[in-house]
Amino acid sequence: MTTTTPSSSLTRPGAVDGQGIDAGVPAHYGDPMGEQRRLLGADALVDLSHRGLVRVTGPDRLTWLHSMTTQKLDDLAPHHGVETLVLSPHGHVEHAIHVVDDGESSWLGVEPGTADALVQWLTSMQFMLRVQVTDVSADFAQFGQVCDEAGSAEQYAADGTLVWVDPWPTMGPDTASYSGDGPHPATGRRWREVIVPRDRAADFVGDRPLSGTLAAEALRVADWRPRLGADTDHRSIPHELDWLRTAVHLHKGCYRGQETVARVHNLGRPPRRVVFLHLDGSGHLLPEPGAQLRVPGVERPVGVITTVARHHEDGPIALAVVKRSTPTDVDLVADDCAAAQTVIVTP
Repeated sequence: MTTTTPSSSLTRPGAVDGQGIDAGVPAHYGDPMGEQRRLLGADALVDLSHRGLVRVTGPDRLTWLHSMTTQKLDDLAPHHGVETLVLSPHGHVEHAIHVVDDGESSWLGVEPGTADALVQWLTSMQFMLRVQVTDVSADFAQFGQVCDEAGSAEQYAADGTLVWVDPWPTMGPDTASYSGDGPHPATGRRWREVIVPRDRAADFVGDRPLSGTLAAEALRVADWRPRLGADTDHRSIPHELDWLRTAVHLHKGCYRGQETVARVHNLGRPPRRVVFLHLDGSGHLLPEPGAQLRVPGVERPVGVITTVARHHEDGPIALAVVKRSTPTDVDLVADDCAAAQTVIVTP
C-alpha cells in the first residue's frame, strides 16, 4: 500500500482524524455543519493529501491510457479534467481515476491506498510504448474546493498549479444516464481538486479556513456522486451507480470490461441500483455503512447502506445499493431506522 507523509492539518486546533478510507486527514475541526457552509461558500479547502497520485509521461501516454480505460482520452485537451475507470475483465470497477493532463504529463488522482496497485497494473501493460509511470503520492498534496463562479482550472494553470475540475453530473458526448428525466440535484456542482507540491502546501493554504472530509462527503452524498471504496464492492459495475454519465464513453475502442458495459447497456438493466436515502434522525444513532436495508415486514434484506452523512440542510442522508426489484414506493428500514428512498437509477 502506498504511504504518504502524515497530514499537517491534523495538528490544527480541533482536528479529528478521519476513519476508514479517509483516515490520515481531518474528518472535521470541531464544527462539521459550519464547515459545510464555508465549503459551499467557496471559502474553505478540504485536505485530501491522503489520496494517491500517479504521473504518466511520454508521447504515447494519452493513446495508451485511452486504450485501457473507459473514457476517451486520446485527444484530451490540456487542463481539462475528466474521469475514467479501470474495469476487471468482467466489468467490475477496480479504479476510479481523476485525469488531468498538463501537455507533458498525465496526472491520475486515485483513492487512498490504491496508487501502488494502479502503478503495478499500468506497468504490466506498458510493453514497448513510450510511457513512464511513477507514483508521486509522497511528493504532492491534493486539496478539495468548491469553485467560486469565476474560478477555473486555467486560472490555476497559469501559475503552474494543476487542477482537476469534477465533470459530475454533466453527461459526456457519447454516454448514457440511468437516472430519470427530472433535474439532477448536482446540476451546477462546482467541485475541483488542486494538486500542489507538498513543500508548497502550507503556502497554498495560507490563512484560508479548512473543512474536514465529513463536509465534503455530505455534499457528495447530496449530489448522488459515487465514490470507489465507499459505494462500491467487488461486484459493482458502472451502470448500478449511474457512473456511465461522466466516466464511460460508449463507442470508443476496446478496453478490458467493455463487453459487460455494452451488454448491460444494450440488453437490459443492471442487477442492482443506487438510491438516495433520507434517514430518520429522531434517534440517537444512525445506521453505519454496511447496514442491511429491508422492506418493512420482509425478513430478507434488499440492499446495503454504503455512505452515511449529516447534511447542514437535509439532515441525515445516505447512499445505498439495493436490488433492482426493490419497490420504489415504500420506505426502507436499516437497524430500526426508517429510510425514505429517492430513486437514482430507475428500475
